[in-house]
Amino acid sequence: MNASILVVGGNSFLTTFIALVQQVAAFTVEVASDPNEAMPLIQAQQPDLLVMQAEQPDTLELCQQIKDQSRLAWIYCILVANWGGVAALGNPPAQLDLESKLKALDSKAKALESGADACLNLALDQFDSESFEELQTRSLNDAIAKQKRLFCAQIRAGLRRVQNHRELMRTNDLLSAIALSDPLTELNNRRAFEWELPRQIHNSRAREMPISLIMLDVDFFKTINDSYGHLVGDRALQLLSARLRHNLRFYDTPFRYGGEEFVVILSDTGFQEAGLIAQRLCRLMANQPFNISDTLNLTITVSVGAASLLDSDDTKGISLLERADRNLLKAKSLGRNRVVSEEGE
Repeated sequence: MNASILVVGGNSFLTTFIALVQQVAAFTVEVASDPNEAMPLIQAQQPDLLVMQAEQPDTLELCQQIKDQSRLAWIYCILVANWGGVAALGNPPAQLDLESKLKALDSKAKALESGADACLNLALDQFDSESFEELQTRSLNDAIAKQKRLFCAQIRAGLRRVQNHRELMRTNDLLSAIALSDPLTELNNRRAFEWELPRQIHNSRAREMPISLIMLDVDFFKTINDSYGHLVGDRALQLLSARLRHNLRFYDTPFRYGGEEFVVILSDTGFQEAGLIAQRLCRLMANQPFNISDTLNLTITVSVGAASLLDSDDTKGISLLERADRNLLKAKSLGRNRVVSEEGE
């Protein structure tokens, strides 16, 4: 697994823990001397793991900032402290004085409450005195060797958490794509449209740029199904969707609204330009037959209604969609294979 880690602390802390981290995995390692320097790096690079020196000022605030932001909250944060030094680590818990025990417990609780995923109490002042292998052979320093082992185990636990997060995000992305995509035409579906239209209306008004909608309905589509069967009807919708998609600008967004009806959001597009785009699409559908199979070509036409956003329109786009739909119904009532865009503008 490719993973990145940010180590935050003073010079001796960085030297010690960069060496330890490199024993665990081939990380991409970044360093920062203090929490204030770390935050811009975290925002820009979003490391998988964060190892911080607990005694530095603002360390707990950094943890809190990370966990308060949904796009950063998954980062695995490990705080490393030296509450009690070598004596605390080398002696059984019963030999520690009560005050030291309570201080360590209180500090760990504060760290976890601030968002840390793990909080380790290690004898930092002895970590760089001997190599890991040498410490393992010296009974006097056995406690410190075990603490190094604990730290490495905690890094591996963080890696597992990050891996699970990544797999969950990939699964969520896949499910979201499935939920918002029409499987037949491979266009976005109605649910995606109902999510996207309010967002684009908000952006349009914030930037003071126009936005328009066009609604298309396949003329006499029931006749195609009745005459040739639903498989031919499905193929006709696939070909029509592909022709629609390939003849729009890159910033226009088509959707299958339902059945044989489609809607297109035209960004940065005013009323007159929307009418021209609708006319062009109407001609493109009618002028070239659709090659359903080697033995069947169908001439298919569409009726189109267009509408542009008004100051009086609601933020969800319901009134804008209703005007486009009314214009579509008028186009069909006037004989089909045409565009109507004047009503309500």
